[in-house]
Amino acid sequence: MYNIKNITDYLFIGKPPLKADAIFVVGGSLPEAAELAAELYKNEYADKIIIGGKYSIKRDCFPLPEYETEYDFYKDILLKNGVNESDIYGENKSGYTKQNAEFAKRVVDENNLLINKALIVCKSFHAKRCLLLYQMYFQNVDFTVVTFDGFDISKNNWYQTEYGRERVMGEIKRIEEQTGEHYADLG
Repeated sequence: MYNIKNITDYLFIGKPPLKADAIFVVGGSLPEAAELAAELYKNEYADKIIIGGKYSIKRDCFPLPEYETEYDFYKDILLKNGVNESDIYGENKSGYTKQNAEFAKRVVDENNLLINKALIVCKSFHAKRCLLLYQMYFQNVDFTVVTFDGFDISKNNWYQTEYGRERVMGEIKRIEEQTGEHYADLG
């Protein structure tokens, strides 16, 4: 059996935002991600937002019929929340987190964006995997992960429901699969 405190400390690494060059929004279908990014943008934490995502590889389409992709969904939310269209960059091909990071790197390179410091916006239990994967593709960028509690899962309650435990333990499995890192010390 895993130790709840060790897992919580390892995965839930969100921090308060710092001034940065860009905000990366990891693909997904929760509006809170784009809403948080828009809030950070309006509060001048960064002047560029890079969004990504087609839809989950677990699905045949984006779950909201009025949008084709996560990118379309996030862009619409950003625009409705006051983000200038010229400050939004992104891609609509990625189907999972590693591709979000990989394809975001292409967007940054293709647009000649200079990024030394960046914020990553994602669900709280998804923070460690996002950080590790974005660091793989942006090796010279200093990242701060800013999180929100998606699916009613937080660092204070994830272990209290079967759904929370499944999502969190799934993160550990996917970290190992997508980064090759092993976590025997989480016991």
